[in-house]
Amino acid sequence: MSDEQIGPQAEADPAGLDVHAMPGGPRAALEAVLMVVDEPVTELALASALELPVGQVHDHLLALEQDYAASWRGFTLRNVAGGWRVYSRADFAPVVERFLLDGQQARLTQASLETLAVIAYRQPVSRGRVSAVRGVNVDGVVRTLLARGLVEETEDPGEGGATLYRTTPYFLQRMGLRTLDELPALAPFLPDADVIDELVEEGHA
Repeated sequence: MSDEQIGPQAEADPAGLDVHAMPGGPRAALEAVLMVVDEPVTELALASALELPVGQVHDHLLALEQDYAASWRGFTLRNVAGGWRVYSRADFAPVVERFLLDGQQARLTQASLETLAVIAYRQPVSRGRVSAVRGVNVDGVVRTLLARGLVEETEDPGEGGATLYRTTPYFLQRMGLRTLDELPALAPFLPDADVIDELVEEGHA
């Protein structure tokens, strides 16, 4: 390729491009953007990038989501954590897992999963209360969850100045949830708050 061919492309200004005139139109343009994002992107951000009304972007996203589902593509488009992102289809999880892990143990341990579940359903919650529910010290596990970006410290301390923990938007993203309200109804199976308080006071944490 000559310098004359490269020059105009390198200096091209993307502002004001008409996505309707592009091959594939707005939906193809949306796909191009969604393929490079590493976290859910809002409809407003997409509309701004494509210079389209938010309503049109919303309709195109729904159409893409339905098209992927109907054609059984290996990927799907999902609205999670307040934005849209392309994900591999759950049906192919074993194949993707084998490729990514390549024999390495990258999953959360059972202890981490149990601790994460308690935080998710009891948040904001202190480590002492989580320990009371699980019956073991969870300091190391909580540090792991913090490092993975699945939980975070709240700005306001709990009673007695204890640090409280809650799940993060990344947790919603990994779980495929829009909000915490979509968590399965498992909370009733956890001990009531007053029982946890009694355990903490008795020093079982």
